[in-house]
Amino acid sequence: MEVGDFAYIAETEKSFDEAVVSVLKVVDQKGWSLFQVYDVKERLAAKGFHQMPLKIIEICSGKYANQFLNRNRLISLCMPCKINVMEDDGKVKIIGMKPTMISQFFHEVSPEEAMEAENDIKEIVDKAR
Repeated sequence: MEVGDFAYIAETEKSFDEAVVSVLKVVDQKGWSLFQVYDVKERLAAKGFHQMPLKIIEICSGKYANQFLNRNRLISLCMPCKINVMEDDGKVKIIGMKPTMISQFFHEVSPEEAMEAENDIKEIVDKAR
């Protein structure tokens, strides 16, 4: 399995903080719900560890969540969707987990259904960059 099989990655010229704000704005514009933003660098620093900037942004589409959970409630293990913003090798990247992975683990969800959600994630990443 390659990284591109489960992650959609886009580099941006924006600063780290600008990219985070941009993702949050696009999530709202797209009509998805924001659940939580985790500042991994900050949380690990509190434990004495050093990390480059990394925020995990948890988002959810009620439409897709309801659709997938009605097929198999264990899909909740893959929820909510995540978009990460990170600094890596001096570059800022916006990375979305591809929902098509769900259809590989849960055959009740067709690849086409999962692709609909994935297209939204890709659009959020592309517009935020």
